[in-house]
Amino acid sequence: MFLRAIARPLMAKVKETTGIVGLDVVPSAREVLIGLYAKTLKEIQAVPSDEGYRKAVESFTKHRLTVCQEEEDWEKIEKRLGCGQVEELIEEAQDELKLIEKMIEWDPWGVPDDYEVEVIENDAPVPKHVPLHRPGPLPEEFYNTLEAVRKTETPAAESQLKE
Repeated sequence: MFLRAIARPLMAKVKETTGIVGLDVVPSAREVLIGLYAKTLKEIQAVPSDEGYRKAVESFTKHRLTVCQEEEDWEKIEKRLGCGQVEELIEEAQDELKLIEKMIEWDPWGVPDDYEVEVIENDAPVPKHVPLHRPGPLPEEFYNTLEAVRKTETPAAESQLKE
């Protein structure tokens, strides 16, 4: 029993390289990620709670933080999150913190209620050499997820309407 407790951390796989030029291995990546995600959740509180940006950041950050807290091994974290290597996740988290700072500075949600946007319609035909960028159909998985979300939100919405 004692030997297992001592040997397990020593037998853990050690990452020698990320395989990405300029991206060094972070030996304590899990702890770094937990700290960055906690800081992100703290910083995002400055964004109004009804904004989509805040909801999205909180959602994926809480998920990633939970995975990092549940898993000890960097390989398991990478596999469960499916978003690249832990070193890439660290860079993403650092970038998100910088973006939160910029979003607070730019205040894109602070548009006055009486602000009017001029809409310019242009019916000129698109030249043949310019691609139209018409998106293809969404995967069926998207519609299944959307339907599941609607079903879980429906009882709460109905109870609020009755009150």
